[in-house]
Amino acid sequence: MPDNSFDIVSKIEMPEVHNSVQQALKEIHQRYDLKDSHSNIEFNEKEGKLVLASQDEFKLKAVVDILESKLVKRKVPLKGLSYGEIIAAAGSTVRREVTLQQGITTEKAREIVKKVKDSKLKVQASIQGDFVRVSGRDRDVLQSVIKLLRETDFGIDMQFINYRTN
Repeated sequence: MPDNSFDIVSKIEMPEVHNSVQQALKEIHQRYDLKDSHSNIEFNEKEGKLVLASQDEFKLKAVVDILESKLVKRKVPLKGLSYGEIIAAAGSTVRREVTLQQGITTEKAREIVKKVKDSKLKVQASIQGDFVRVSGRDRDVLQSVIKLLRETDFGIDMQFINYRTN
């Protein structure tokens, strides 16, 4: 009977993103090269999306760089961001939507479970909605599963939480 378990999740702390956006906006409004460029960042917390807007693609790239630097300083993983296409907007401006990843998609969860099963370690991995739970008898085996998953790049940011021992 498995006694020990942990969960694999992929979450972004929304308050940290909010603070990063505020800091980025402050820097954007102060920078000389971005003055009168109508650069802006809108944060929709409910949908988990950011909308970046600027005068042209070059200035939009500068806005992205500023935002990413602020996110890194606040320890928000950049792997959790997925950028949309650059879209021409009204008034000869450009926009770009950025989606914040919350939870592990079913495809990624299947990849993680397959990797754990292929390792032949004596653990069970199961998909529990938007996270994966790994359970087994031996804590050392669970530690080696964490090590294995950290060494593999699934293209998402993973955190290992709820490490329980009975």
